[in-house]
Amino acid sequence: MLGLTLNDSRVHDGRSEKPVALAMGAHSDDVEIGCGGTLAALVAANWSIHLLVLSAVGDRGDEARRSAAELLGPAASVVLHEIPDGRFPAFWGEVKEALEETAARVEPDLVLAPRKGDAHQDHDAVGSIVMTVFRSSLILHYEIPKWDGDLSRPNVYVPLEEHQLHRKVDLLKRHFVSQRRRAWFDDETFFGLARLRGMECRATYAEAFECHKSLLII
Repeated sequence: MLGLTLNDSRVHDGRSEKPVALAMGAHSDDVEIGCGGTLAALVAANWSIHLLVLSAVGDRGDEARRSAAELLGPAASVVLHEIPDGRFPAFWGEVKEALEETAARVEPDLVLAPRKGDAHQDHDAVGSIVMTVFRSSLILHYEIPKWDGDLSRPNVYVPLEEHQLHRKVDLLKRHFVSQRRRAWFDDETFFGLARLRGMECRATYAEAFECHKSLLII
């Protein structure tokens, strides 16, 4: 695994290269909810970002594209699949193939993904498979609040400035219209969780992650 900072860089053949992050979501809004602020910070730090969404059908795919264009820039690499929502365990082979296809074309320093053990079966499937595909990347598993009450105990935090969090929440409300009917999809949920995670790392706001394995290079 790789330990790194947001403004890290790497050198290949004597040339400095942008570090690469891969953000993957089971559904169109997962990435923005779980790590939208972190992605904005990575973009500002000149990282190259790739986005993979595994279940993005119809309007949900359009939402994902519009959100990615604003959050990551119009030139961002965005790949969408149409694996049936809520059925990832039954389509395990298709999910793994999609991740392996991504690994064949992208060598990420950092992977942002749902976590194994998430109560949503689609998130759990992606969180389990990602660790078997990207064995040379630092993998951070983000959290998604919902009515299942399955929030975990994170061990990695990314502090956010207030303006970064406001931008994240504004982007979620404007682009993911299909989710507004959900009782938990509102400002108080997103700000409340960010404040709690910020308190835990002695910041005002933060996004939090689980890391199962990391490498300290001395």
